[in-house]
Amino acid sequence: MKYISTRQKNETISFKEATLNGLAKDGGLYVPNHIPSLPKAFFDQLETYSNHEIAFAVLKPFVSDSLTETQLKSVIFQTLSFPLPTVQVNKNSYALELFHGPTQAFKDIGARFMSRCLSYFNEGKEVIVLVATSGDTGSAVANGFYNVSGIKVKILFPKGKVSPYQEFQMTSLGNNIQAIEIEGTFDDCQALVKQAFNDTNLRKKLALSSANSINVARLLPQMLYYFIAYKQLKSALGDKKLVVSVPSGNFGNLTAGLIAKKLGLPISRFIAANNANDTFFNYLTTEIYTPKPSVQTLSNAMDVGAPSNFERIMYLYNQQLEALKLDVSAFTFSDQATLNELKNCYKNNHYLLDPHGAIGKLALDKSLKNDELGLFLETAHPQKFSSVIQKVIPSFKAPKVDLSHCSKKTIKNNYKNLCDLLE
Repeated sequence: MKYISTRQKNETISFKEATLNGLAKDGGLYVPNHIPSLPKAFFDQLETYSNHEIAFAVLKPFVSDSLTETQLKSVIFQTLSFPLPTVQVNKNSYALELFHGPTQAFKDIGARFMSRCLSYFNEGKEVIVLVATSGDTGSAVANGFYNVSGIKVKILFPKGKVSPYQEFQMTSLGNNIQAIEIEGTFDDCQALVKQAFNDTNLRKKLALSSANSINVARLLPQMLYYFIAYKQLKSALGDKKLVVSVPSGNFGNLTAGLIAKKLGLPISRFIAANNANDTFFNYLTTEIYTPKPSVQTLSNAMDVGAPSNFERIMYLYNQQLEALKLDVSAFTFSDQATLNELKNCYKNNHYLLDPHGAIGKLALDKSLKNDELGLFLETAHPQKFSSVIQKVIPSFKAPKVDLSHCSKKTIKNNYKNLCDLLE
């Protein structure tokens, strides 16, 4: 398998090259040049395989030109080192808990996988991993790449728009990890990263790679938890169809799920669960794609007004909106609706959601039919959002965070200022 840009199909490159480049030269995102179908027998027998065996079978076609089988097995072993349980919340709905990794967010999986791949790929050369975060990506990347030889990590995050717990996880490690606080929004951070990748002069001087879900090595392992969840829910499904609700910001999780579906995973349909940053919801409703500045909400990891992976999703569906609508619907919810759901789910189901999972569950509840079984992604541990939880559950105890010994650089939303820190 080779990789091509979403913007042109002429140049094909390896998984290794796509990982090291991050973004294509034409500004597009890398995608596989074809998606194979996994054999029906694989899905029929899925419950007999270990999570590591599932991951190997799913990922091997995508990376075999760049990783040996032994290397891939080692990367998987180090990536899937924690459980990914499905937990029943009510009669027809389950939560997929993706917060049992070291930084308590789903991004641990992609960040760990990518960091292990890069440790094979950088061949002794210094690589700078440049990443924008609205919260959890920075934490996961910092942890996943900490002390990886030959790699320096620069994490851009918006000032005053991440939780103290998230900031602590990004700024407390030091060594090869540098946290850069931008006086602006997440979209500003993401725009600075893209500007750096499109700066040919800078890229002649520095080996840059990205650890956002624009990087295929971050994106592809996110497919795995859909397969692992399906394995766990197979017996509960019976004759029902599986519907998955995905809290969506940059749309990496949804993109990975759609690739899993194209591989043959029997997910009937997906729901994109949005907060007030409703660009994708509006696109499905109006058929006009209009990126806009992000709005700050209680579910801050989803505060994205111009989702990068939209380009990949449209590529997967050949720019055909009607084909996309057959597989994906979307809903949008306010902060007040989020708070109400946090309170009601805890009271009625004795299950503690985080703000992103709350939106995922709201979308599922609004859409689920009688012949369907629902799964929503719980993308981060509730304690990462204790100040939000305490608004409706005052007894919830927040983890203590001491930022006094943490290290960060604060700069204005200015590309030259960023370059000064990179060179």
